[in-house]
Amino acid sequence: MLKNRSLSPAEAAALFDLPRPAPECRIVVAMSGGVDSSVVAALAAQSGAQVVGVTLQLYDYGAATGRKGACCAGDDIRDARAVADRLGIAHYVHDHESAFREDVVERFADEYLAGRTPVPCIACNMGPKFIDLLAMARELGADCLATGHYVRRVPGAAGPQLHRACDPARDQSYFLYGTTERQLDFLRFPLGGMPKTQVRELAEEAGLRNAAKPDSQDICFVPDGDYASIVRKMRPEGARPGAIVHATSGETLGAHKGIIHYTVGQRRGLEIGGQPEPLYVVAIDAERAEVLVGPKRLLAVREARIAQTNRIGPMPDAPLTAKVRSLAKPVPVAIDGTLGDGAACTLLFETPEFGVAPGQAAVIYAGKRVVGGGWIESTRAPSA
Repeated sequence: MLKNRSLSPAEAAALFDLPRPAPECRIVVAMSGGVDSSVVAALAAQSGAQVVGVTLQLYDYGAATGRKGACCAGDDIRDARAVADRLGIAHYVHDHESAFREDVVERFADEYLAGRTPVPCIACNMGPKFIDLLAMARELGADCLATGHYVRRVPGAAGPQLHRACDPARDQSYFLYGTTERQLDFLRFPLGGMPKTQVRELAEEAGLRNAAKPDSQDICFVPDGDYASIVRKMRPEGARPGAIVHATSGETLGAHKGIIHYTVGQRRGLEIGGQPEPLYVVAIDAERAEVLVGPKRLLAVREARIAQTNRIGPMPDAPLTAKVRSLAKPVPVAIDGTLGDGAACTLLFETPEFGVAPGQAAVIYAGKRVVGGGWIESTRAPSA
């Protein structure tokens, strides 16, 4: 991990692993308007390379104006432009609202409607954030595309590898498992070896207006974290009322105002007091509009079927672990089947795992290296 101090031009250039001397290279930086991507732009400029900042406008500019802690709209676009002006680099804004709505927002709504728990940030990285930005960067004649993600790109015998960030509290590798080997050849993540404190110090030293800007917390297109209102607006049928049913006895314990308000593993907000033990959402039957609840033991999962898998580099001989939620700790697993090339396979947990929700991603690691992952399609409980 780099110490909290200023970097020389040579050290800044080394963060981008450039193929030629920095003055001969062009770096395109994905600028969301946040402090992380702004510092990446500042480091790129400090390296001596030619730098171009690109911001994707992903959702309605007017509706997002003044929102804090989001990205790619409203004040955030203005912040990105101001940073580019401060650094003296070119800056372009591309309207990708239509593609973002179709690829990310509508998929988000459809997943909740199907009783699944989506991860829109992964879908965004797989689509607009990388596919579209990479194409733009290549069209601009760039040598690489740099982003503010907290992950590390590490040289390996079979090509670059994707590793977890040095700062565990900032690691974003869970959201980038879908990165392809070809994309990783072109991508750079210069912040992966830094603590957030150093990033903010670098922003202050560079005189960036957003040095103290809060980090984004919620899904960028969901105001105040109220995802159900977004889903209800796009898919009104998701607000169809139904029953809350005990998963083992079949007893109706209450009523709900739509399955879009519930996810597997949820305990709060069920409004079915007076039960002899705490109850959790253990499954959602979208067709019947039923929320199935039960004791925590019913959340135990021994196997998870994952689909549309991606693998980065060869399969390792080392033991594997997997994260089934962004904030979960990696747990020991084995794989039954083939990981990668879009194939489906089964994760076998060494010990039962709890709160594994269809629609989430399972990301597989070998130590700190990201091996790959896929979308969780279904789960299987331990044998009786």
